[in-house]
Amino acid sequence: MAMAGPLHGIRVIEMAGMGPGPFCGMLLADMGADVVRIERLAASDRGIDFPSRFDLLNRNKRSVAINLKSEEGRNSLLRLIGNADALTEGFRPGVMEKLGLGPDDCLRINPKLVYGRITGWGQNGPLAPAAGHDVNYIALAGALHGIGPAHGKPAVPLNLIGDFGGGALFLAMGMLAAIIEARSSGKGQVVDTAMVDGVASLMTMQYALLQMGMWKNPRGENLLDGGAPFYDVYETSDGLHVSVGAVERRFYEELLERLGLKNETLPKQNDQNGWTRLRERLAGIFAKRTRDEWCTLLEGSDACFAPVLSPHEAVTHPHSVARGVYTEVDGVIQPQPAPRFSRTPSSLRNAPPVPGSNTAQTLVDWGFTGDEVARLQALGEVAA
Repeated sequence: MAMAGPLHGIRVIEMAGMGPGPFCGMLLADMGADVVRIERLAASDRGIDFPSRFDLLNRNKRSVAINLKSEEGRNSLLRLIGNADALTEGFRPGVMEKLGLGPDDCLRINPKLVYGRITGWGQNGPLAPAAGHDVNYIALAGALHGIGPAHGKPAVPLNLIGDFGGGALFLAMGMLAAIIEARSSGKGQVVDTAMVDGVASLMTMQYALLQMGMWKNPRGENLLDGGAPFYDVYETSDGLHVSVGAVERRFYEELLERLGLKNETLPKQNDQNGWTRLRERLAGIFAKRTRDEWCTLLEGSDACFAPVLSPHEAVTHPHSVARGVYTEVDGVIQPQPAPRFSRTPSSLRNAPPVPGSNTAQTLVDWGFTGDEVARLQALGEVAA
C-alpha cells in the first residue's frame, strides 16, 4: 500500500513545461503532494516527444487540460488556484501575466499562495527575455569553465547542474520554505528561481578556494576538477574506466597500499609539481587490470573507489539493488524517490498520466460539481 508521504495534504498547481519545473513537481509529488499539471488543450512543442509512460518527470501527478486562452478556461484555472497551496510556472517573464495568471492575479484570489517561478536568467536583468538552456546558464555562472580536461575546451556535462541542481532543487527548497512561512504569516509570496542564481550558489566553495589561492583559473589543474591524480578517472585494460577520490591522507595511503605502491618513491600527494608523474604511474597501474578486477580489489575499501558505470549497469549494481535505488513501474525502470523518510516515506503511486486524462476527477476533487465539469467539457473548455 502506498504511503501518504511527508507532503500529504499540500496542493500544487504545476503549469506544464519541460525540464526543471516538472522535476520540481515530481519531487513534491513523490513526497505526497497532490500535484496537478495544467496542460493546454493543444499540445505544444517541448523539443523532445515523450510518450506518456516514459515522461517520468510527471509520475505521481494528475493531468488536467484547460483552454487557457478563453475567459471560461482562465476562470476555471483561477478557481483551482484558489484552493492550492502553491503554483509553479516556467515560462518566460511576462507570459503568465499576459494570460491573466500572474502573481497579482493569483494572490488576489488566494493570499496564502506560494507562486514559484523558474527561468534560466531570472525575472529581471538584461538577459531575462532571452531563450537559453542549461549549458548557457552554467556557462554564464562560471561553472562550465571549470569542467573539462586541461588544455582542452570545456566539456558539456549532462543537464544536471543548471536544470536540476541550480534550478529544480532550488525551486523545491524555496517552495517548501515559503509554504512553511505562509502557514504562520497567512501570506503567500513569489519565489523567483533563476538557474544562473542557483548555479552561482553551487559554486560558493569554488569562489572561496579561488580567493584563498587554492584554485587555479585554468581547468584541469585543481583538486576537484581532475587536476589531482588521486581525484580522477582512469582507463582499465578492457577499455572501461574507474574513479578514485582519495583526497584525505589516510584514504590516499590505503589506495597506494592496495595498488602495491606503498613503498615506492613517489611525489608527495599535494605536490602539484609532481602530479604529472604521479598520474602517469597510476594510469599505468590501472591499465594492467580489467574494471571488474579492480572492483574486486578496491570496491568497498577506504581507497575511495568506484567503477564508472553506464545507467544500465548502475541499475543492477549490488549496492543499488540492496538499497532498492531503482524500481520498475508499468515496465519502465526509474529511480526511487529521494531522500528517504523514516516515518512518512515517499512512494511511487502512479505512472505518468496521459495529458488531460485526469481532468474530470481532479476538478471534482478540487471543488467542482459534476454538472459544472460536464458543462465545461461540452463547451470544449476542458478535456473530455
